[in-house]
Amino acid sequence: MEIGPYKLSAPLLVAPMAGVTDRPFRTLCLRMGAGMAVSEMLSSNPRVWQSDKSRRRMDHEGETGIRSVQIAGSDPGLMAEAARVNVDQGAQIIDINMGCPAKKVNKKLAGSALLQYPELVRDIVSAVVAAVEVPVTLKIRTGWDPEHRNGVHIARIAEDCGIKALAVHGRTRACMYKGEAEYDTIRAIKQAVSIPVIANGDIGSPEQARFVLDYTGADAIMIGRAAQGRPWIFREIRHYLEQGTKPVPLPKDQEWAMIREHVAALHAFYGEVLGVRIARKHVGWYLQESDAGRDFRNDFNALDEPQQQLGALEQYFANIA
Repeated sequence: MEIGPYKLSAPLLVAPMAGVTDRPFRTLCLRMGAGMAVSEMLSSNPRVWQSDKSRRRMDHEGETGIRSVQIAGSDPGLMAEAARVNVDQGAQIIDINMGCPAKKVNKKLAGSALLQYPELVRDIVSAVVAAVEVPVTLKIRTGWDPEHRNGVHIARIAEDCGIKALAVHGRTRACMYKGEAEYDTIRAIKQAVSIPVIANGDIGSPEQARFVLDYTGADAIMIGRAAQGRPWIFREIRHYLEQGTKPVPLPKDQEWAMIREHVAALHAFYGEVLGVRIARKHVGWYLQESDAGRDFRNDFNALDEPQQQLGALEQYFANIA
């Protein structure tokens, strides 16, 4: 799959997730086989760009892989400026967020709330495409509620305005993350446009990935929540798509080494105080399916020093071994 001049090494993308897909997590997913990882969402409001959170999200120093940065907002002019600023900071692809269902985003008429206003969609997309020379992509949902699935219409607008690839989550805004994703709309979108289409939603296994690609005809798939605590899912899916068989599971000691490495990278990226706090949720995801990990997670969440966290993980894995 290609997005402008960039050719992905695999038809597997890491979905942008605020508070999750930071640089340490993106780096890990790329190493595990993802073809591209999209950054956390950045607001188009310039008043927040100087916050520590925004500065970290706009920092791509030493970043591996194709640098795709997602921006969100409802003002075409501000979105265009945000695109220019992020390209100056190193973004190689700009992604527009029209898929986030979160209330705090939607109440500002951003994210998937924009799907109710196709002409505003056209204005935003046109402004961003005209503002930068790098490829611009778009992430949407199938519509704003089950009675108004206008994804095909939005997809045609996107293609007309110069969008280079379109990611579609198989739910409406009203559905949030409830129920099951539906792929019929994604299939209809793929048949309606000629730009690459990326299918997203409830893809948590190699078999489901193969099914979604075959059923929708999509050019690639995007993995979000299924990668939390399981970044090696990209290795599993990539092997299955390329070989038709599941790979030999990663040895447990390699998984454990990866978890410790991820936690250490979070400490280095965020600093000791914030890094420790953010590491807690990732370790919770890594160990969420382990009965033995339940008590450990409670103890781990009480630790407030980086070396305490790393030492506790070392001891926990040694006990399991």
